[in-house]
Amino acid sequence: MKKYNSILKYIFITAAALFVTTGCVHDDKYEEPNLDGYQCVADFQANTTLSQLKKKFTENNPAGEAYVFPEDKTPNDSSDDLYIQGYVSSTDETGNIYKTIYIQDALENPTHGFTISVDMVSSYTKFPQGTKIYVKLNGLAVGTYGNVVQLGVKTGAESFANAVSRIPEKKVPQVIFRSCTTRGEIKPKLITLAEMKNNEDLIGCLVQLDNVEFDSRTLCSNYAPNGQTVDRGIGQGWNAQTKKYLATAVVRNSGYASFANQTLPAGKGTLKGIFSKFNSTYQMYINKVSDVDLEGDKNGNGKDEEHFPRLDGIEENPCKFSSANLTAKTVADVEQLAGSLAPGSLVQITGDYYLKAQVVANDETGNLFKYVYVEDATGGIKVNINKADLFLDNRFKLGKDLNIKLKGLYIRNVNGELQLGSNDSSSAVGYRIKEEDIYQYLFDSNAPARPVVATEKTISQLTAADVGRWIKIKDLQFINGDLGKTYADGTSTSNRTLEDCSGNKITLRTSGRAVFGLKTASSIEVAGGKGDIYAVLSVYNDTYQLWITQLTDVKMTNPRCDGSIYTPIPVLYSDDFAAGGFSTDWTLVNKEGPSQFWVTSNQGNGSNYYAMMNGYASGNNVNEDWLISKAVSLVGKTKAAVSFTTDVRYNGNALQVYATDNYTGDVTTTNWTQLPATLDTNTGGFGDWVSSGNVDLSAFLGKNVRIAFKYTSTSSAAATWEVDDFKIKGQ
Repeated sequence: MKKYNSILKYIFITAAALFVTTGCVHDDKYEEPNLDGYQCVADFQANTTLSQLKKKFTENNPAGEAYVFPEDKTPNDSSDDLYIQGYVSSTDETGNIYKTIYIQDALENPTHGFTISVDMVSSYTKFPQGTKIYVKLNGLAVGTYGNVVQLGVKTGAESFANAVSRIPEKKVPQVIFRSCTTRGEIKPKLITLAEMKNNEDLIGCLVQLDNVEFDSRTLCSNYAPNGQTVDRGIGQGWNAQTKKYLATAVVRNSGYASFANQTLPAGKGTLKGIFSKFNSTYQMYINKVSDVDLEGDKNGNGKDEEHFPRLDGIEENPCKFSSANLTAKTVADVEQLAGSLAPGSLVQITGDYYLKAQVVANDETGNLFKYVYVEDATGGIKVNINKADLFLDNRFKLGKDLNIKLKGLYIRNVNGELQLGSNDSSSAVGYRIKEEDIYQYLFDSNAPARPVVATEKTISQLTAADVGRWIKIKDLQFINGDLGKTYADGTSTSNRTLEDCSGNKITLRTSGRAVFGLKTASSIEVAGGKGDIYAVLSVYNDTYQLWITQLTDVKMTNPRCDGSIYTPIPVLYSDDFAAGGFSTDWTLVNKEGPSQFWVTSNQGNGSNYYAMMNGYASGNNVNEDWLISKAVSLVGKTKAAVSFTTDVRYNGNALQVYATDNYTGDVTTTNWTQLPATLDTNTGGFGDWVSSGNVDLSAFLGKNVRIAFKYTSTSSAAATWEVDDFKIKGQ
């Protein structure tokens, strides 16, 4: 359209540098960005609408691939230029929105919104909320992420053909232009949660929800934990019979937002935010916390007729703990309330009591699951809570003082250990405090976390009064039979035995799902020296057990009781496939199937490659494919093992692992010995890598050994198997 040529030739204004320094922000009072000198253009009429832009992907793209707009072949001739225009509905000033600019087609009552993915932060300094912008589409691409159509660039590196990447920051000034004259106030469009699914054209628009509230499962928690992005549920309308909201969505909050550490408002009211979606979940992004009006306290008593009672019937702010009319109890008092409770039995606490105790162990590494231990001067006790990742909630951070309203909770004898929880024995709850009831019982003291001080004991000094306490036991070592083992086997919870130099023993319990640093417990060998251990003490049928919360709780670097120094089995050969592709150390055999072989991939794993085999190609296929290592000499060795990690997805045959010392070059004529390796069993998702542990190779000492992975699939089931961190060890 040549009419743009005469306009665009003169409207660009030279950009000047501007550096913006930001600090810690605790409210929504910000300085207006200084736009002087930023590139801007005179207003003109774009030739593509937001609706037409979306249709490039949804309607005009039967293959489902990202649509790439033609490059601008003639920069001085605007006849082939394609532009959209819109008003910026978002702001990333608070840090809750990241590397995304949302736009809508009008300042008020918009009919369409859109998502622009940009590889830049602080975009509000160039494109403030309410600014009219023009986006040149030439060379850009429209694709989808999480079922939301968005604008970006096609780099060819994406794993999915429909995906787009962020527009590079250096390219943004070439394709996104701010109007020199037009900026207004974005007025949110009023919709209901129920209307969201019928108004997906509004994704990217600033919308307003009235008479909504955060659901009770999120009450008294923060917008987001530090550094974590989380979803907080919201509801609108209430069914008194089912006690459920008529419509729900989520508010997605970043732990990097300036308001992340603020407590979620507990009342009902109005919420403004950017309407978005991820797959089938409708969600909102808050621009700034002043857009959330869900709580007031005009009378100073936690009651506000405008915001309480809530839709679910909560009449006042439940997050403001008061000990008035409550009697303080200690841990010892609580245990006395149980009386002579038999194992498996439980009793309800009916008095108006509360307990104040310090969190001494939580689930940060995953070694504890859906519970914390709290302790005061009189003892410690386990509190069962039906929620994962409790450590992300300020109330349950290590060292915090927790106020617990006891009335209505239950004390239960679990194999000799008294624990707090509920009376719900269903598999979904398992005697834990229900997630939606947490706010009724567990309250942040709002005091800073204090150091957790361990009670020092020896194994022989332990008594029932120590159960639930954070303790320190000096001069322990793992028994000889556990040396060379990992802390856990696969994803199961495993026992390892510790002993002191007098031969007294105690069990260490470790979950294979625990993540210590960057590795799971099933891939880390137990410490070989002697030293101290910090752990919480539990009991199971009169047997004391220790639970660590992180690997640094084990400090065993001194010589063992007999003066010896344990050396882990040295690695003779390893391959983590980091470079991608197989070296000549590996033999690939396709015995049956449509010429499918083992490959290396880094999909979903950043730059970390791994070996992978999948028998699915336009349907499930019958396959038999082998991945065989080079021969590694175990001559002169007295001990040897192999270890690796696996990850499985989708239903299908289990991977088989073999060893041989006489590979003939033909898998059918070779004598193979199957190895009892621990493999991943969770077919429902990727990413839960499971360590095999050290698989014994004693049968091959003095020989040259090869390890083989045999993949099979059928016409009805073809799993995807991934293998990484391969090691053959010997000494």
